[in-house]
Amino acid sequence: MGLERNLVLTGFMGTGKTTVGRILADRLGYGFVDTDEVIESRAGPIPEIFERAGEPGFRELERAVARELAGRTGLVIATGGRMMLDAPCSARLEPVAWVVCLTAHPDTIIERIGDTAQRPLLDVADARARVRELLAERAEGYARFASVETDGRSPDEVADAVMSLLGI
Repeated sequence: MGLERNLVLTGFMGTGKTTVGRILADRLGYGFVDTDEVIESRAGPIPEIFERAGEPGFRELERAVARELAGRTGLVIATGGRMMLDAPCSARLEPVAWVVCLTAHPDTIIERIGDTAQRPLLDVADARARVRELLAERAEGYARFASVETDGRSPDEVADAVMSLLGI
């Protein structure tokens, strides 16, 4: 397979973007980049970034990473849950990538995340309700992309489904 296009995995936190992304990168012979890991390597833990710079500061860091990655090829990119809903990020990455949204039921998301206090957007009294609220807010944005349901599937099965969706 040619390395002319990247593969971007988007979707809500806990849908398996990083786990499935690593599998896909291995299968395709692509490099793997997790945008949250890149940001943390440069600016520290995400909860601290939110404390220090707020969500706007974090989104600026995402935009910088999107600008860099748009100039590279042969990558599977696992994005932060809201990154591809941000117009500047999406405008950079969509033209050079296939974009697939991984989805999961709110209960599955909560189960996979575990300690929601470690996630700035879910560090609230009722994390399950917050997940539903955020999914509703993002539904229209996520619906722009081809999607693969991850509930009840192993990471390898999700990777199979992504490859099938893309015809690769």
